[in-house]
Amino acid sequence: MKFSVFIAKRYLFTKSSNNAINIITLISAISIIAGSAALFIVLSGFSGLKDFSLSFSSVFDPDLKIIPASGKTISFSEKQREDLKDIEGVADYTQIIEERAFLEFRGKNHIAYIKGVDENYMRVNNIDSTLLYGNWITPEEPVAAIGFGISRILSLGVNNYTDLLRVMVPKPGTGQFTDPSQAFNTSQLVVSDIFQVNEEIDQKYIFTNLEYVRQLLRYDDTTLSALELKIKPNADPLVVKDSVQRLFGDQVEVKTRFQLNDKLYKMLNAENLAVYLIFTLVLIIALFNLVGSIIMIIIDKKANIKTLHSLGASLKEIKKIYFLQGAMMTVFGGLIGIFLGALIVGAQLQFQLKMITPTLPYPMEFTLVNFLAVFFTISILGILASYLASSTIRPKLLED
Repeated sequence: MKFSVFIAKRYLFTKSSNNAINIITLISAISIIAGSAALFIVLSGFSGLKDFSLSFSSVFDPDLKIIPASGKTISFSEKQREDLKDIEGVADYTQIIEERAFLEFRGKNHIAYIKGVDENYMRVNNIDSTLLYGNWITPEEPVAAIGFGISRILSLGVNNYTDLLRVMVPKPGTGQFTDPSQAFNTSQLVVSDIFQVNEEIDQKYIFTNLEYVRQLLRYDDTTLSALELKIKPNADPLVVKDSVQRLFGDQVEVKTRFQLNDKLYKMLNAENLAVYLIFTLVLIIALFNLVGSIIMIIIDKKANIKTLHSLGASLKEIKKIYFLQGAMMTVFGGLIGIFLGALIVGAQLQFQLKMITPTLPYPMEFTLVNFLAVFFTISILGILASYLASSTIRPKLLED
């Protein structure tokens, strides 16, 4: 083995007498370096985009959410309140009443969801990081926090006590009304705050206090649309989820943040996998250069191969020389490519070379998973290519 490694290193780091072979080998090395660097950069970019996309869900969605298994409401009794506090891993919870609402302001209309929350909401969710200006809702006053998109659509600012935001929600129950206005419960709100998460949420939600929505929908004190839970840092979400599910029974469904955004997670993972496979195909094509360069070296070193065989080297050892040469070229080239890719990613993080908007740099992230994925991909493919090239050495070559 030491003999094969020694000869392989000599072949790897010394030039051939044939300039064409040197050029082909250089092209092969550059292809490996460029391919591994490109794969690392792209995977780092998608990791940054994934975290950037999921950052919105971490702001708006809780660790656990209790929703009705069927229908629109759940019952939350006093005993369940006490038992929920005793579940290990539950740090806090907030009560939610949510309903589709028709908004009207100065002749402009918009359909959104009115979300009534209690005073614990900001302890469960990090919504405070999205507030632009104004004051968050209070439990005593009929005030609301609206999304930036709703503010833009309705041309609605904050603290306008002259013109109030009109809110209409469907009356519970069934029946026909001769006057359409009788089918809605109507009230008015003062906008006290504006938040900005993303375009979809900014146009979808309006927050106000829980009691306001409860009175608007004529709900009793035990009726809710959902419960949102914050779990302790070291708690296992799945274990806490099972405990909460046992407390409430089959009448509710308990979902983790991942389950609330399962389509988004699946889409991001599918995109990441697709890009990885596409760039792996590019690497496979680039490694054909490696196969070609090793075969050319074998042909060029035909006389040396016969000499080594005459000195006692077996056919297996000779094959191992060229296999190790290709494997080392791949591994060293892959490491150099990853290093160059890491420099580019670091430059983007430090100096914000590429911008999505004038204020938003293209997100990237260093992860150990990306490093290992690129290293093992290029190494495995390089080893297979080297084995394919070295297997072209036949006994007939030693006899010619």
